[in-house]
Amino acid sequence: GYGLLIERCVPGTPLDQVLPEPAQDEVVAGLLRRLWDQPPSAYPFRPLAQMCAAWADEFEASYAASGPADRIDPGLARAGIALFRSLPETASQRVLLCTDLHADNILTAQREPWLVIDPKPYVGDPAYDVLQHMLCCEDRLAADPAGLADRMAALAGLDAHRVRRWLFARTVQESPGSPLMHQIATRLAPP
Repeated sequence: GYGLLIERCVPGTPLDQVLPEPAQDEVVAGLLRRLWDQPPSAYPFRPLAQMCAAWADEFEASYAASGPADRIDPGLARAGIALFRSLPETASQRVLLCTDLHADNILTAQREPWLVIDPKPYVGDPAYDVLQHMLCCEDRLAADPAGLADRMAALAGLDAHRVRRWLFARTVQESPGSPLMHQIATRLAPP
């Protein structure tokens, strides 16, 4: 079964209309640290590995159907998608995740300064949860993907190497049809 929590969110202004991106980083990381919790055993949530496997399958189908000009390097594609499939299983910690936290899903409110909306809960690696915010910060991501990953890792209390690996894997997964994701994945590729 599902439950729906409804709360009046006034004024309800999205975070990206209130603060510049570097300040948004701090809000996102602070909210995630508050939200990450042990999943309740009475209410099982889907494992992050399930979502990653489905998205990896979609990537492989899209990659196979695309022309050579639209494909990321085959070696990077294999490495990134293998990592995308394996990272969920190697997490040292598993928590309840939002998976879709970005500035448009954080609203100003009265009860709390910020309320999170539209979570897509899975159980898994907290290092995954900073990705959606970073992917929405396209200019900073293009300018310095490793630096942005390191900043978000530090703010959220995560292992920077692991966040970088997740970001590489996710940008490979997002690369079909996206020159930006293609470029960032190439820059983040492991040596």
